[in-house]
Amino acid sequence: MRESPDFRMSEAERAAALRDVASLIRAVPDFPSPGILFRDITPVLREPAAMAAALRLHLDAVADLAGSIDRIVGVESRGFLFGMPIAHALGVGFVPARKPGKLPAATVTQAYALEYGEGTLHMHADALVAGDRVLLVDDLLATGGTAGAAARLVQRLGGEVVASLFLIELPFLKGRERLAPLRVEALLSF
Repeated sequence: MRESPDFRMSEAERAAALRDVASLIRAVPDFPSPGILFRDITPVLREPAAMAAALRLHLDAVADLAGSIDRIVGVESRGFLFGMPIAHALGVGFVPARKPGKLPAATVTQAYALEYGEGTLHMHADALVAGDRVLLVDDLLATGGTAGAAARLVQRLGGEVVASLFLIELPFLKGRERLAPLRVEALLSF
């Protein structure tokens, strides 16, 4: 078993980091289609202190998993932004779950429904080893369609999803309920 660094934050640190990160989330009406209120994380990424705070919050939320997971699966594309540094911090491998036509070797595919359309995710067929314990990472939990598709890909490759981790959750879209009984960690709710 790997050595497990302690990523826990104090309540005061967590509250300050959440406040700082939340203040930078931008609401963009009618994107990518009319009636959708898009939560834009790029202002968080632009500010080094906010990006560091967001990463610390992610690690704090899954501190109990340090040393017990084998891979991070990051969902294209914003799941890559936090998934890679989380994988690095935890000392585990990173696996991208990508849109069609982006992976060069043999893939497994999973279709899913979005709140504003349909999508397909692909993972390399050799991306996981049977029994790998996986943490799914994406920026936003809406209906749960994308995360559910990523979880099904992990399972099809013989892995076990131990938790899913999101910067933002939109609770009114009930994605958490659709992912049950999967453990869901979301840092902010809008």
